[in-house]
Amino acid sequence: MRMFLLAAFSVGALLSGGAAHAACGDIVLSEFSWQSNQAMTYVDQFILKNGYGCNASVVAGDTVPTITSMAEKEQPDVASEATPSLLGDSVAAALKEGKITILGQAISDGAMSGWFIPKYFAEAHPDIKTVDDAMKHPELFPAADDPSKGAIIQGPQGWGDTVVTAQLFKALNNPNFVLVPTGSAAALDGVIAKAYEQKQGFIAQYWAPTSLLVKYPMVRLEMAHDAAEWARCTTKQDCPDPKPNYWTSNEMATLVTGAFLKRDDIAVARDYLKGRGWTQADVGKVMLWMTENQANGADGAKWFLKSMPEVWTKWVPAEVAEKVKAAL
Repeated sequence: MRMFLLAAFSVGALLSGGAAHAACGDIVLSEFSWQSNQAMTYVDQFILKNGYGCNASVVAGDTVPTITSMAEKEQPDVASEATPSLLGDSVAAALKEGKITILGQAISDGAMSGWFIPKYFAEAHPDIKTVDDAMKHPELFPAADDPSKGAIIQGPQGWGDTVVTAQLFKALNNPNFVLVPTGSAAALDGVIAKAYEQKQGFIAQYWAPTSLLVKYPMVRLEMAHDAAEWARCTTKQDCPDPKPNYWTSNEMATLVTGAFLKRDDIAVARDYLKGRGWTQADVGKVMLWMTENQANGADGAKWFLKSMPEVWTKWVPAEVAEKVKAAL
């Protein structure tokens, strides 16, 4: 009898342990090529695995093919951070049809491109807040090759933001400014870092969140956005007649498959992904640490979880937070 009870207890313990793990089930997250996505993906994996007991794994992917696979093949389950508005008509159609769904916000204040000036310069010149304000003062942003003209530092060819900068520059038609191209992302960062450290006045095409804007704080010049003009001409390199137009904030969302939403074994994961999210300032700190330490997304996630508990412990119940902390 005693042997039977022990055997029954052992089987029951195994079954109950398995049921606890199965209560969350298998979740596959896709990692993309940029730092903020990588960090968020591995933060999600760590919390889902260690805090909620999910069998969460990460696979390498790329934006369009991965999200197309999510819509057509229902795998992977989750893209922790993506920009739906920049992914084209096929993704918009998949969202409309419910094949993929925006479940939550990865970055609560989104992502933002634009023309930026150094923070020290903005503080010294509080009257310069907009692109039009800056265009009135070429003498404050002298070009290295011709100081009689102002300079706009442009990103490398092939970037969408570089096309927008070129079209905006063309539309402004200001003969007192010149575009200064850079050949690569590293070159763009290098030009900005050098000018910043020398406390120069400059205008540069850039975006947030990025580690560079944490290390070298800058202020975005403002300008109105026209969605119709954006689609007609602003983003098209060969459009001959652009009108002055500017970037708007892009949603940085968490996408999941339609099948993921219907599963009954991952309710805790859905609730977590729907409610968590960090700010540009938060993720910028993580990205800066990753850059300075040549770290990958998994390393960045652990650094964030260890160093910034005041952020992520608000996303989860106290008992889940304790499990995550114990696993670090």
